[in-house]
Amino acid sequence: MELFYTSTDNIALESGKLFIEGDEFHHLVRVLRKKTGEEILVTDGKGLRCEARITEIGKAALGCDILTHSRVERPTTEVSVALSLLKAPQRFDLFLEKATELGVTAIIPMITARTLSQPSSEKVQAKLKRWRTIMLSAARQSKRYYLPEISEPLPFKKALALQGFDLKLIPYELSAEAPRVHCSGKKILFLIGGEGGFTTAEIGEARSAGFGDISLGKTILRAETAAIFAVAYVRTQLLEGECTEWL
Repeated sequence: MELFYTSTDNIALESGKLFIEGDEFHHLVRVLRKKTGEEILVTDGKGLRCEARITEIGKAALGCDILTHSRVERPTTEVSVALSLLKAPQRFDLFLEKATELGVTAIIPMITARTLSQPSSEKVQAKLKRWRTIMLSAARQSKRYYLPEISEPLPFKKALALQGFDLKLIPYELSAEAPRVHCSGKKILFLIGGEGGFTTAEIGEARSAGFGDISLGKTILRAETAAIFAVAYVRTQLLEGECTEWL
């Protein structure tokens, strides 16, 4: 069954009912042309899994009976990526899609010394809406029961100050350190620079803040490729360790 998302507020487990509205309603009814009586999978993006049957379709929402429900355990390995905003929006969008498919936990758009694209405060909310739509579509396709988080853009110094991570890594083209780190069961943060990479001063600040610089190989990767590589690196470690908790 296909997976769809709705707000926690739209799910009433005690009465066995839920409803779906907004973009997910449009996708279900206008694109997939779902009908009453059909069964779908629904999640709140916070680990709740509901098998549901469509009972009514209105003009702006559809209602379902909950047939069964369960709680999917949150992965113990979490990977967050702070990526510089990129000059070409479609490249940042590509990262959002692929990182979501690969299992990223959180994405922090970042503004560094060499960031060329710095949206005004009026445009940030529109960008966040589009970014969440891209991530929702990718999460639906890959059947993720936990939606990744995305924050408003942060200055580099505030990204350095983020807390709650077991590993903090900054890929850097001049580093000779291979990323030989054990990721399973840890909360990991990667900092990825944009066009032109990080300045020498930023690398120094990151080291002082507890980040270890690592190499992603001898060739220079584009920013979005490096960010996707970082998430895939963690996923690969978990697969090699036959770990089944990755979503």
